[in-house]
Amino acid sequence: MSQAVRKTDLGTERTEVLLRRYAVPSIIAMLVSSLYNIVDQFFIGQAVGQLGNAATNIAFPLSISCVAIALLFGIGGSAAFNISMGAGKTEKATHLMGNAITLLFGCGLVLALVAELSLTHLLRFFGSPDNVLEYAMTYTRITALGIPFLILATGGGHLLRADSRPRLTMLCNITGAVINTVLDALFVFVFGWGMAGAAAATIIGQIISGSMAALFLSHCKTVRLHRRDLILKKDNVVRIASLGIAPFSNQLAMMVVQIVMNNSLKYYGARSVYGEAIPIACVGIITKVNMIFMSFIIGFSQGMQPISSFNFGAKRFDRVKRVYFQTCTAGAVLGIFFFTLFQIFPRQIISIFGSGSEEYYRFATNYFRIFLFFTFCNFIQPITSNFFTSISKAKVGAFLSLTRQIIFLLPLILIFPLNWGIDGIMYAGPVADFLAAMTNIFFVAKEMSQPEYRATVPKDDRPDDHK
Repeated sequence: MSQAVRKTDLGTERTEVLLRRYAVPSIIAMLVSSLYNIVDQFFIGQAVGQLGNAATNIAFPLSISCVAIALLFGIGGSAAFNISMGAGKTEKATHLMGNAITLLFGCGLVLALVAELSLTHLLRFFGSPDNVLEYAMTYTRITALGIPFLILATGGGHLLRADSRPRLTMLCNITGAVINTVLDALFVFVFGWGMAGAAAATIIGQIISGSMAALFLSHCKTVRLHRRDLILKKDNVVRIASLGIAPFSNQLAMMVVQIVMNNSLKYYGARSVYGEAIPIACVGIITKVNMIFMSFIIGFSQGMQPISSFNFGAKRFDRVKRVYFQTCTAGAVLGIFFFTLFQIFPRQIISIFGSGSEEYYRFATNYFRIFLFFTFCNFIQPITSNFFTSISKAKVGAFLSLTRQIIFLLPLILIFPLNWGIDGIMYAGPVADFLAAMTNIFFVAKEMSQPEYRATVPKDDRPDDHK
């Protein structure tokens, strides 16, 4: 019965209705998830100041690595699950769901152990200046304890969405974020615990949201999980990883770029009027503010995933094409809005996270306006790379996920500053964004030119027309 209901939902409901139903909880979940970092940034900026803001940016690559693992097995598991369900392979889908859960928590434990045992070396590698290292170590040593729960909450949210329960994903994230915010205010402002207080608030929220995700996943709606489904099997792991490689690669690329960026900002900042700490602090804040925009885009992309995956498995290519373009339309509207915001109000935005010198504000304003100039077309790459993953073309999705960060931005960050100093880092952003957008447009245009997408479906056979 549940499988029949699921087919009626994803296979017959109007795609724009489905996109709203799946995307809105996903957007809220992504926004709430991004609040973990933004809330910490706000309280630390107010209580600790510029060095505290820089410390959270130094620790940020570790957070990105957590998200990368969560997307590898979360999106990979959900895409594999939806494709199998769309093809009517319920037993296979159940095994894939169980294996994805095991991979999420198991890899979280390994990463937490590695972080705790090599913390100083990691933070130095991430680009920490000497005057920031103590703050970064205090913050990261505590937050590393919550890594398994952060990965389970983030990746488990994708599995819950694939199980037709997107609202539970939202509930897990909102609960954790509200707890984090309340405890941040209590620990930082009332108890005066500074960096340690912000870190403690963060892991408590993550433990609770991760535990909720585990509880909900133990009682799936569309399938019944058993302990044997949690036992890893090679073919399941390969299938999940192959479908999750695109978003994983994108996050891994972000981590590599963030590390190179921190070290470049430290090096060229020391040779400019800004010094080492100002560029690192400003870029950390701006990156997390931009995460609000990306939360909308990724949320729409994730909302698209089960719809396109199911209908691709059911060979309803007209619906696959339709939901992709509907997602891009929503992304374009949001891109224009945030572009306008970043161009007109950069100083006001940066001021929310504490005060600074005139050099601090000048660098932040220039970085907002220059580095994020192509915000209005930055929706194309994440939506398109996830689209190819959702239709089981993981290699193309993985390649496209690397276009902005690794193929274009990383070399430009290294080359442009040779001639233009720290300003070269700012100009690397818009050039990489433009080139990535053009590359993704080329690939999706080629995909949509295939015969199956051009074929029309008789009016009487279109599920949407019965609504």
